[in-house]
Amino acid sequence: MTTVTARRPSSGRARQRRGARWAPVFYLAPSLALFAVFIVYPFLRAIWFSFNETSFLGGVVGFAGLGNYKAIFTDPQFGQYVGNSLVWVVGAVSVQMLFGLAGALLLNQSFRLRGVVRGLAMIPWATPSVLVSLIWMWMLDPNHGVINRALLGLGIIHAPIAWLGQSSTAMGSLITIDAWQGIPFFAMMILAALQGVPAELKEVARTDGCGPLGVFRHVVVPHIMPTILITLVLRVIWTANYVDLAYVLTGGGPARATTTMPLQSYLTAYKGGDFGQGATYAMIQAAVLAVMVVIYLRLTSIREKR
Repeated sequence: MTTVTARRPSSGRARQRRGARWAPVFYLAPSLALFAVFIVYPFLRAIWFSFNETSFLGGVVGFAGLGNYKAIFTDPQFGQYVGNSLVWVVGAVSVQMLFGLAGALLLNQSFRLRGVVRGLAMIPWATPSVLVSLIWMWMLDPNHGVINRALLGLGIIHAPIAWLGQSSTAMGSLITIDAWQGIPFFAMMILAALQGVPAELKEVARTDGCGPLGVFRHVVVPHIMPTILITLVLRVIWTANYVDLAYVLTGGGPARATTTMPLQSYLTAYKGGDFGQGATYAMIQAAVLAVMVVIYLRLTSIREKR
């Protein structure tokens, strides 16, 4: 009687399988290393700073516990920083979304040189924030700015306005500038969603008696709504962390009228030399934005399932 024995895999095949198992780790190692150095380590260090007193050079001089958090929450100006942040984020993102939707609908129409117009529309979004700040600083200059000159020439105003120098107009000016730069992002994202709406569904809706508004409401909006929500949440996260415009144009003034939470974090740490409280402001904001990140991930997963 003949006995058949199973052949064991050769050592070469075993090595290949082990190599295939570790291949993803090998390819991801550079990215993971960069993520750990530039994201994880600074974040953990900021958490540690928020529980300590620091020197002007950023060294830890003593453990403060919850002292930094208590000092911030009892600061009379803290409510103003939170209010400014809400006005800044809600105002800027709302304007961007509304005008971005309108721009996407216009760019989705057929007209000559449509491709050129779409490319030119992205220029504000592609322009560096510091350069945008300098351009608008010149345009809003109370003495030589083109905006005041135009308004004076049209008779709308009778004296130059210091748009960035008075509390009543400073935040509105920053929101306008940020909207000018951010509208193209919304427009292009929504435009991509509009181009994915099936033409057959639009035709069926027209056949059933829907007019242009009915087609837009019952066919277009349900298809582009996931993209709008994801773009909205993503833009809220970006805008809430944005300090470039306010820092360059107003420095948080006048009278703290444009000081937001991230800007106060920067000013406290790098202008005031208190890295402990600066990190505490950042941790408070990070806790709030973590909720937005969870919402963004949730919306993204729902869209992928569809």
